[in-house]
Amino acid sequence: MFDTFWTITVAAATALVTTTATGLIAAPRLGARQKRLGEVHAARDTFGAHMLRIISACGQLQNIQLPPDEDPDWTPVLRERLAGERERWWQQIDDATRWLVDNVATYAGSWPMRHLIAMPITYAHHVRMVVLSEREEATKLELLLELTVPVQRQYFGWPWSRARHIVADNRAFAATIARISS
Repeated sequence: MFDTFWTITVAAATALVTTTATGLIAAPRLGARQKRLGEVHAARDTFGAHMLRIISACGQLQNIQLPPDEDPDWTPVLRERLAGERERWWQQIDDATRWLVDNVATYAGSWPMRHLIAMPITYAHHVRMVVLSEREEATKLELLLELTVPVQRQYFGWPWSRARHIVADNRAFAATIARISS
């Protein structure tokens, strides 16, 4: 009888010590790690959302141009509203590229390999410089799309699309960087 009591007491004490040690040592570290991983994934999601916003706004700006001043079908009010929308799309691009540069350390450093870290850093800085540059609007839009589409596809595209386009996307991205730098 004493052996059974002793076995149950030792098992209960072991369980108590293990539970206490896990609760005091491991659980807080795991909770902190979970929070950090959640923040990293949220930053990655925001990175992807900003790239989609850039692609969308560039498409809108390319497709919807201001009509000529002598076009009789457009009233001054409608022309002003369209100009306001175009300004709003440019502001979205400006806000997105500002966020990309300001938070590059948060999302770029979260990927495991060096080339996966370097591409978003290069992308963020070049896309911001294109927005700040004095290039013509059409050239800016073209460069923004040429920079954004390959990066977006490689980080957020379907796995088969990534594999299929990896070489072409890397070449296109490098060619656009070279074009901007020259």
